[in-house]
Amino acid sequence: MRVVDLFCGCGGLSLGFQKAGFEIVCAYDKWEVALEVYRHNFKHPAEKLDLSDIQTSSILIDQRQPDMIIGGPPCQDFSSAGKRDENGGRGDLTTCYAKIISHVRPKWFVMENVARIVKTNKLLEALRIFKEAGYGLSQHILDASLCGVPQKRKRFFLIGKLHEMDGFMEPFINSGLADKPMSLRDYFGDSLGVEFYYRHPRSYARRGIFSIDEPSPTIRGVNRPMPEGYQIHANDPVLSKEGIRPLTTLERSYIQTFPRDFQFIGNKTDVEQMIGNAVPVNLAFFVAKSITQYLGNPHHQRNLEIEFGKRTLDECLALYASEPRG
Repeated sequence: MRVVDLFCGCGGLSLGFQKAGFEIVCAYDKWEVALEVYRHNFKHPAEKLDLSDIQTSSILIDQRQPDMIIGGPPCQDFSSAGKRDENGGRGDLTTCYAKIISHVRPKWFVMENVARIVKTNKLLEALRIFKEAGYGLSQHILDASLCGVPQKRKRFFLIGKLHEMDGFMEPFINSGLADKPMSLRDYFGDSLGVEFYYRHPRSYARRGIFSIDEPSPTIRGVNRPMPEGYQIHANDPVLSKEGIRPLTTLERSYIQTFPRDFQFIGNKTDVEQMIGNAVPVNLAFFVAKSITQYLGNPHHQRNLEIEFGKRTLDECLALYASEPRG
């Protein structure tokens, strides 16, 4: 399946889908620094493009003849770490993504964002665009720690397929989830060389020290040292700060499940930001693998026939396409 990645960043989503056997034919982003890292690690083209220019973007993307478009429009306007103002400008890129999909009309699309997007009008607008374009939609909020990532990171995924039923991916997503969260020790063993580490809290009302016997908190785009005056919090799993350090930039990329041979270039601030922005590679792989399981399921076309009665598959698809689905 030919795949194009929009808002690709340094390539976490691309790498996960590529790992699952999808052919990434091109990636697009506006941030040149991240594109340089992307180009350094992938063989296919990665081009600078202002995806808010819907007409130009649609023409260029359509020339790639994608079967699937994937992408994570910038989430800062929705994020709990941001101002939570969906009208701050970046939120508009979610509807730009939807409009590009409606113009190019690939068979499939996958959109990733923060979990809080479900509370926004921008998502409602995007859903309307997708439905009018004929897509069946399957919405999922996934905890990365249940999807092969040693990190407590909740993300929203919207998977669309032309002329499908809404919720079509639910059995394939749900059956793949782990029974318990993955800890750092589960993923790294003892190779990190620490038992406890510091992660700067958003406020000192929260703890800042974590154990490798639990999932990492969400990897953010900043990585600050532990202040000299940091006071042990009641929920910190230690009694002393002695020997406690923050994780390095590369260790944080490993928690995002980038492989050790993935090369980051650029200044520390930019690299930390692109690591924090990235979709964890194994989370992307989890979603891509769920899609391959759907594609390999001989019963999913039969399920359409059951949904619409004793009709041929073509009649089912035509009926589904002609009726609005809420």
